[in-house]
Amino acid sequence: MTAHDASAPAAAIGPTSASLPREAMATYRLLFLGLAGLIVVAPLVIYPVFVMTVLCFALFACAFNLLLGYAGLLSFGHAAFFGMAAYVTGHAAKVWGLTPELAILLGVAASAGLGLVVGALAIRRQGIYFSMITLALAQMVFFFCLQAKFTHGEDGIQAIPRGALFGVIDLSDDWALYVFIAVVFMAALLALFRIVHSPFGQVLKAIRENEPRAISLGYDAARYKLATFVLSAGFAGLAGSLKALVSQIATLTDVHWSMSGEAILITLVGGVGTVFGPIVGSVIVIAMQNYLAQLGAWVTVAQGVIFVVCVLAFREGIVGVLARRLKMRL
Repeated sequence: MTAHDASAPAAAIGPTSASLPREAMATYRLLFLGLAGLIVVAPLVIYPVFVMTVLCFALFACAFNLLLGYAGLLSFGHAAFFGMAAYVTGHAAKVWGLTPELAILLGVAASAGLGLVVGALAIRRQGIYFSMITLALAQMVFFFCLQAKFTHGEDGIQAIPRGALFGVIDLSDDWALYVFIAVVFMAALLALFRIVHSPFGQVLKAIRENEPRAISLGYDAARYKLATFVLSAGFAGLAGSLKALVSQIATLTDVHWSMSGEAILITLVGGVGTVFGPIVGSVIVIAMQNYLAQLGAWVTVAQGVIFVVCVLAFREGIVGVLARRLKMRL
């Protein structure tokens, strides 16, 4: 990113986070505090592992939403970053014996590096061609994971040890792990919020709305899109790493194309381009997967019907519709 990119007048693109209306900032503060309160209370009434799973997939969807909602790039291959990070974290923790924070960092680094390679190839095209390239490359990652020795093929990496955080806090205790997952999730969500409301985020929105005009203002659209792709891949990898510790397993399901579809569905149900939409979508989708499982083979039909109803009734997503009706940013 050049000095001109960093210093170009924000007025040409849009307001920065510092220039958001005070009412909007106050609303966001209340919403974040409310979310933090819900996360604190949730494990007291709901199984903690279920809540941790919801948080992991909410973060995964938030990472995807950064790319689709703010850069306008639809990726069909985000499962590659989610799953690769899960595999790397699981291998590092189980085989190399690394502490969880180091295993997670390795997983995030692997997914960000993979995102750099995939993004560099994919952003050369736009629209459906971009989406299909991400899908094709993600399928290559899937078959790599199927054949690689360290992934153990169809068996996956099982019994991943949660270890001791910084060598001190034993994460084998569900409550200790819950606190860790909750803190990381909130930190990641705040980081994503800062990104989309920074001058960088405003440039992304300008590129999404009118790329030729953004280029005419001197912004390197390709570099901004690549940076966003890498950031999105990194956050998706963080979600995958956390999920590997929560479920203590990393399998081919994590890198399968259907996992990318799950991120898309969660984002669409919650609301594309909203801060809290992916969280709401994650609660709905993961709850359906758990509480409708007793339907057996019919669970897919039931999910399909519910998704169709959500899309028809809430075309902007549940949070998107609420934001429009309440005339506030969510």
